[in-house]
Amino acid sequence: MSRAFKLYDISPLLEPPIAVWPGDAPFERNQSLSIAKGAPVNLSSMSASLHTGAHADAPSHFDDNATGIDQVDLQAYLGPARLITVEAAETISAQDLMPVLEQTPERLLVRCNPDVDPRRFPSRFVHFSTQAAQAIGEAGVRLVGLDAPSVDFVDSKDLPCHNIFHRHGTAILENLLLAGVPDGEYELIALPLRIRGGDASPVRAVLRV
Repeated sequence: MSRAFKLYDISPLLEPPIAVWPGDAPFERNQSLSIAKGAPVNLSSMSASLHTGAHADAPSHFDDNATGIDQVDLQAYLGPARLITVEAAETISAQDLMPVLEQTPERLLVRCNPDVDPRRFPSRFVHFSTQAAQAIGEAGVRLVGLDAPSVDFVDSKDLPCHNIFHRHGTAILENLLLAGVPDGEYELIALPLRIRGGDASPVRAVLRV
């Protein structure tokens, strides 16, 4: 007898209105063949930043000597995950995370921007403090994700949280769509594409109950 699993799709829809980081390449899909116009098949191409929608950052995104997305450990993006909600005005502190980090979650997803709109790039968003990033890394979390364009603050140039996570071997997922998903324990499936030397990859991120 087969088992039925409930899935939560936590990936924003990839379509032309989707917001990207200011100055980054917009998402485009161009149709080259159309059945409606007499072609035997529908055929289209896609152009987009590798950081469009739900995506996995590669270490090479912020460290020119680090590995690309084609060389990351895929096991980080597949397995048990804890989803929590943190209510913070601007920055997630280490204290906000201590109750869950004491339970040593293997993967941690944080809902902290409940009003996020995938079609609008936010001028400000809740992000991790460096102390929170350090606490996550020291707790041995294999992957961290959140519903924001970055784990660092919007104007950051040196990306301290990215680098802290990298030093601890913690993979990063950004731009997750977590609205409507209850806090709790799930199986995360969010495998990045095998893009040679890629600094990131879009993912189809889902949570399975």
